[in-house]
Amino acid sequence: MLNRGNGSEPKSLDPHFVNTVAESNILGDLLTGLTTLDAAARPIPGAAERWEVSADGKTWTFHLRKEMWSDGKPVTADDFVFAWRRLLDPKNAAPYAYNLWVLKNARAISKGAMPPAALGVTAKDAATLVVQLEHPAPYLPELLTHDTAYPLPRHVAQAKGDAWSHIGNFVGNGAYVPTAWVANDHVALAKNPRFYDAAHVRIDTVNYFPTEDSQSALKRLRAGEIDTQSPIPSTQIDWLRAHMAGWLRMKPFLAVSYFALNTSKPPLNDARVRKALNLVFDREIVTGKVLRLGDPPAYRLVPPGVANYPGGAALDFKSMPQPARIALAQSLMQQAGYGPGNTLHVTLETTHDPDNKRVAAVLQAMARAAYVDLAVQSVELQVHYKNMQMGQFEIASAVWVADFNDASNFLDLLQSGSGNNYARYRNPAYDRALAAAQNEPDAARRGALLLGAEKIALKDMPWLPWRFRLTQDLVAPAVKGWIANPRDYNRSRWLWIERRS
Repeated sequence: MLNRGNGSEPKSLDPHFVNTVAESNILGDLLTGLTTLDAAARPIPGAAERWEVSADGKTWTFHLRKEMWSDGKPVTADDFVFAWRRLLDPKNAAPYAYNLWVLKNARAISKGAMPPAALGVTAKDAATLVVQLEHPAPYLPELLTHDTAYPLPRHVAQAKGDAWSHIGNFVGNGAYVPTAWVANDHVALAKNPRFYDAAHVRIDTVNYFPTEDSQSALKRLRAGEIDTQSPIPSTQIDWLRAHMAGWLRMKPFLAVSYFALNTSKPPLNDARVRKALNLVFDREIVTGKVLRLGDPPAYRLVPPGVANYPGGAALDFKSMPQPARIALAQSLMQQAGYGPGNTLHVTLETTHDPDNKRVAAVLQAMARAAYVDLAVQSVELQVHYKNMQMGQFEIASAVWVADFNDASNFLDLLQSGSGNNYARYRNPAYDRALAAAQNEPDAARRGALLLGAEKIALKDMPWLPWRFRLTQDLVAPAVKGWIANPRDYNRSRWLWIERRS
C-alpha cells in the first residue's frame, strides 16, 4: 500500500473537467493515453505501441496495442475520437480544451464555428487512429500524455453520461481503478488486473490524501500515516534539511509561480498599475529570505530549461535596484491618480496553503509603498481556481506546471480565449506572434517567434511572475523508484515499497 499526500481535494475524476496537478496525479494512475510517462516522466508508447508521421509533420498514424478497459471491453480508436470530440464540444466548457487546438479544426469546434464531427481525427479501424494537425508539432508525443488526450470508455460514457466517472461507474485503461472516494479524506485506488503492463505493477493499493495544509501533512508523514507529500512547508526547510535530507526531492522543474492581474477589471486594466505592482514586489527577498527553498526569482514567463527556446526575455526593470523600482512605482501610481491620500483598494485571493498565505502577506506589505491597500483573502483551492476561470477576482495567486516541454505551453496561457487565461489578457499582436510560431516548421525560427510573443506580454504585464519552481516532494525511504524530474510526475505504476520489519 502506498499513501500519497496530494496537496488538494480533487473536484472530479473526469479528465475533461480538472485543472490541478493533484487531479493529474490521480488520473495518471487511472487512464493511459496514446503515449504515457515513464519513471522519469518522459513520453513512451502507451495505448499506442507505435506510430508514423507524414513528411510534412501534420498527419500522425497511431497503431493501438491490444488492451482492455477495466471492465473487459476492448480499447479502440473510436474511444479516442469520442473523447476528443467531447473535450472540444463547447457545450461541455472543458477548461483545458485549448490544449488540443493543435488538432485540425479543434479551435473552430471550441468556438462553436464547426461541429465536433469535423475534428481531424478518424478511426481507420479499431486499432488505427489517424490524427491530422493544424501545424507540425514535434512535441505531440509529450502532449498526448496529458489528461486532455486520454481516451474515454465510450460505451460507459454514452450509457451513464457525466456520471461515468463516479465511483462504481468508472472504467479505465490505466494501472489502477478507483474503489472509494471519501470527500476531504482520500481517494482509494486498486491495481487493475487488466492493465496491459499489470505484471510489472508492484503496489496493490494507492491512497491519495488531500493535504493542502503542508504543516499538518509533515506531521502525518513523520507519523507514518502517509509515505509521500507535496508541497513541503517552507517554514520547516532548515529542519528538513538537517533531519530529513534523505526524504527531500528538490530539483528544477518546468513551473512558474505568478499572480494573475485581472486586466478586465479597473484599475488593473491600466498597465501603469500592473507595472507598479510588479516593481514593488521584491522577488529576491521572497525567494531568498522568506521561502528559502532555492527557487530562482522569475522576471519572465517561460522557465529556464525549456526545449528549443532561446530565452533572454525579461521584465525591463530587472537590473534596477529596489529603491529605484519603488520610486518608479510611486510615479506610475501617481500618474494613474493614486497617492498617499488616495490609495488603491484591491483584493488578492489565494489558497489556504501556508506558503501562499505568507507570500500574499509579503506582497500586501510591499504594495503599501506604491499606495496600494491590498486585502488578502484565502479560499479552498478548487473554489480559487473556479473563481479565476470565471474572472471573479482582482489579483490571484497561481502556479503553472508544464503539460509538455515547450515554450508554447506557458505562452498559450495568455492567448485570447484560452481556458486558463485567468488574466483575461487580450492583445492581437501577441496572438499573431503565437500563431506565426505555431505555423513555423523550423525549430530555431519558431523559438525566435515565441520569444517575440513573450516580450510583448512582458511589456503589457498581465502577470506578476515571481519564482521558477523546484520540486517540493518528501518521499519516505521505504518508497523506491522515485525519480525527481522536470515534470514532477511519479506514476504509482513505477514505484514499489520496501518496508523494514
